[in-house]
Amino acid sequence: MIRLSGVCLSRGGVDLIVNATTVISPGDRLALIGPNGSGKTTLLRALAGELAPDRGEIEMPALRLSVLEQVTPAGELAAWRHVLAADIELMQAQDALERAQRSGDGMAIAHALDAWQLAGGNDAEPRARALLHGLGFDQAQSDRPVDALSGGWRMRLNLARALFRPADLMLLDEPTNHLDLDAILWLEQRLKRLEATLVVVSHDRDFLDAVVNGTLSIEGTELVRYRGGYSACERQRAERITAQQREGSRVEREKQRLQVFIDRFRAQATKARQVQSRLKAMQRLPDLAPLAARRRLNLGFAAVGDMPNPVLRIDDLDAGYDGQPVLRDVTLTVERGARIGLLGRNGHGKTTLVRTLIGELPALNGEIQVSPSLRIGYFAQDAVDRLEPAESPLSLMRALSQRVKGVPDPDGPLRDWLGRFGFRDDDALRPCGPMSGGEKARLVLAQTLWQAPQILVLDEPTNHLDGDTRDALGEALLDFDGVLILVSHDRHLLNTCVDRFVLVADGRALPFAGDLEDYANWLSQREAGAASVVSVPRDNRREQRRAEAAERAERARALKPLKAEMARIDGEMAQLQDSLAALDTRLADPEFYNGGEQADATLQERAKLAARLERLEARWLENAEAQERLAAES
Repeated sequence: MIRLSGVCLSRGGVDLIVNATTVISPGDRLALIGPNGSGKTTLLRALAGELAPDRGEIEMPALRLSVLEQVTPAGELAAWRHVLAADIELMQAQDALERAQRSGDGMAIAHALDAWQLAGGNDAEPRARALLHGLGFDQAQSDRPVDALSGGWRMRLNLARALFRPADLMLLDEPTNHLDLDAILWLEQRLKRLEATLVVVSHDRDFLDAVVNGTLSIEGTELVRYRGGYSACERQRAERITAQQREGSRVEREKQRLQVFIDRFRAQATKARQVQSRLKAMQRLPDLAPLAARRRLNLGFAAVGDMPNPVLRIDDLDAGYDGQPVLRDVTLTVERGARIGLLGRNGHGKTTLVRTLIGELPALNGEIQVSPSLRIGYFAQDAVDRLEPAESPLSLMRALSQRVKGVPDPDGPLRDWLGRFGFRDDDALRPCGPMSGGEKARLVLAQTLWQAPQILVLDEPTNHLDGDTRDALGEALLDFDGVLILVSHDRHLLNTCVDRFVLVADGRALPFAGDLEDYANWLSQREAGAASVVSVPRDNRREQRRAEAAERAERARALKPLKAEMARIDGEMAQLQDSLAALDTRLADPEFYNGGEQADATLQERAKLAARLERLEARWLENAEAQERLAAES
């Protein structure tokens, strides 16, 4: 059992976590969440024993510890051998066995061999290779020296080492950041079977919901424990805020009532005892500080205006680098309002495809038809690394404005725009170099959306974003009426913002008829050798397009009554919410309760309206799910 008692952690003289008290029991799988810069990594380092609390105590028994390293690894060892080297006990047993074999001492060899087998030496290499395979490494990559791998693959090696190392306590800081969706799905299953205690920092809602059974949330400087994963935490936090707001209102009303008595009778000697009694009562009332509301970003889009339809047509496209195709024979039609998610493993061509579509890479063969007047916004996977370290958000926005319009906008509108993305006041003037990855990603989003794109191409936009910013981005994308092409391992974002998928695999990019659950099943079948990407012969493309058009028309007919019902429900829910708000205003007045039966009747009426609203919300969700199922068939 790990016990935190009054733990305080700070950085640079600024308090991050104050008076944290909680218990982590054996077998707990806990998410550690909070805004960027709130102290999540600092708390992990304290749990790892890398730094001592400023105040308080962390009591921890002797545990085998596995920590996800954040430094990019290097060396000439083969990748699978680098993973093996993470198990210190195994390496020591192996060294002892080699020394015994060199000595020729039979008894020493027998003892050393027993210790090596006990440390898992017999199956160490297959276990290491299986971990790498699950994280997306093929045979050649597993045998390649660490120094020959790209930065993203080296960071995956760190995760493989953390998973390979025997541990009682595993601390993972953003383990999904360098993974594609395929590897995340594999990691989920791996962590579900984990016997060690787990504390994981992540902003991936679906990943946390699948893996953890509890959540530690950093709110302001407070560490709050919730049951369940990210979504459960959000619900409980909302309930906590509501309860505290109600309690705060009750306390404030009581204070006002007592203060009226004190002010009225303070000067009367005969009431002195009662006045003193009420003063003491006021002092005993809790001084409730309201829970800090999360500062939400106001990301948004301008109306896209007139656009051709279809917006984009691709015929027989070959895409790749230096004359070598990565993808062949891609044919795709993108209509106005299309919301397309690209699925597939890293390195199989998703980024190659989007860079070719936007004109950043020349097509090797085939044709891309797109109007040159269309505004295209592109969030590149490496855009965060391209920011000039010495430049500030404001100076970068000035340069962008100059480049796009010929004359830069005044600082006022540019500052207002940056403020919507969290760069307020002096934050707009800070150099980019020392900024966190999340701040840099928000700045790139600000640059991308400022150009009022009609086609928005996002390649892993959420890698560095915290949960609140991801939610703000998702909400903004729901209101975007242009074309969205999204590459992301964030399933919540894909599920809420995309209505059809294209699977990029085996050198092809083909429509995928299904949702993310179907994709996970397809991956399982593919792993077992039972699934493949089905290509469409050239001679059948015209027939295929006709069939797709007929399917779209049928879906439109099926969607029409669902949309009409949803509009009716929306209107009724709005009326009920207005009625409930009016009743709540009456119920908030202390004098109203003097009415006796009138107050009881009003409370009963409110309960009926709330129940009606709940039933409508359930029906609305059923309706939305039905529409999503129809959209997934496209």
